[in-house]
Amino acid sequence: MLDKMDRNILAILQTDCTMPVAEIGRQVGLSTTPCWRRIQKMEDQGIIQRRVALLDPKMVNAGVTVFVSISTSQHEQNWLDRFHEAIQKFPEVVEFYRMSGQVDYLLRVVVPDIEHYDIFYKKLISSIELSDVSSSFAMEQIKFTTELPLAYAEKFSTKS
Repeated sequence: MLDKMDRNILAILQTDCTMPVAEIGRQVGLSTTPCWRRIQKMEDQGIIQRRVALLDPKMVNAGVTVFVSISTSQHEQNWLDRFHEAIQKFPEVVEFYRMSGQVDYLLRVVVPDIEHYDIFYKKLISSIELSDVSSSFAMEQIKFTTELPLAYAEKFSTKS
């Protein structure tokens, strides 16, 4: 089970994973070693998957976000495997979801501008057969976070 102490540690790590373990421990009321052990246990269990740096998209020339809705009439395993493999080859695709409803897949694509999106689009449609591709350009980012809500983790069992 993730107890309150684990959730507090996770909340801190989601905000700043570079914070020294001693400081995390101080903030949650643990000494360094028990805090480190909890973090290691959550890493071993896969709760903490990795620690990353979040970049400013504009500062790395990837400031245009495009949501790409894809529909297909292909639903055989062979096509699905080829499609998943094809998408993995595009670094512009930063999120990739299989959806319910009228759209089969949703991609979040980041590029410098519309011209680069057009290049991406042409490569995408030439890499695999698709029924429909619809693109929506984000005009303004209102909210962005990588922090997951931890209130739901209260009843989470790592044995499930």
